[in-house]
Amino acid sequence: MGLSTSSILTAAANMAGDLRSSQTPYLKHLDIGSGHGELIELLRTQKQVVASKACDYTSDLMQLSDVDVHVADLNQQPLPFKDNTFDLVTCTEVVEHLEHYRETIREMYRVLKPSGVVVITTPNILNLKSRIRFFVFGFYNLFGPIHTRESALHSAGGHINPVSYFYLAHSMLDAGFDSIKLAIDKKQNTSLFWLIWFYLPIKFFAWITTRKEKSKYKTIDQHNEHHVIKINALATLTGRTIVVGGIKNADKFSPNPLHL
Repeated sequence: MGLSTSSILTAAANMAGDLRSSQTPYLKHLDIGSGHGELIELLRTQKQVVASKACDYTSDLMQLSDVDVHVADLNQQPLPFKDNTFDLVTCTEVVEHLEHYRETIREMYRVLKPSGVVVITTPNILNLKSRIRFFVFGFYNLFGPIHTRESALHSAGGHINPVSYFYLAHSMLDAGFDSIKLAIDKKQNTSLFWLIWFYLPIKFFAWITTRKEKSKYKTIDQHNEHHVIKINALATLTGRTIVVGGIKNADKFSPNPLHL
């Protein structure tokens, strides 16, 4: 989409490296929302990938002459690739632009080979700067108010879907991914300031609420508690962008694939 900064790209590349099962590079890589091709170029420089393909809503942004862009409107179309094609799928700063991001995540699962790796980034709506903005204004940081009938999909005006860490992790697990891992691109100074005032109250009331959710409402169990706890972890409270990676579970078939 052309919006990713160097720190986001570096964090995405680091996540891809952390989840790689061996020292050998990924043979086939797909970059969704490839923009100018910066992430592809970075992964090449790091010798993490052998061959990359790109997918975006337009081919006009790509600046790498040897990379063809497969054009697709992911709000209406599936990924234009066969099942079990790629070893690595990256998707930086895209899900917040999508009407049905869960369907696209199932598509990522479909086009990955068994034990393939996915890396997704999106603005962190749970950092303290964003939480304070929502408390006083009703909108998360980098989300709304947006113009009606907005067509600038590549800009913040196209941020229509605020997705928190928990729901992103949940959608990846639901699609069939395992080994979900969370990182951030960098700590945010404004969030660090608010952390001084709110960290202890957040941890205290989160502990009380978690106990109530577990004992009374039964919404938290051994399968999701790890991800619930992470929404109030230091990284989540202070990080500007979340970077979430996972590995395709070869034994699970992704339910309800997108066929339009």
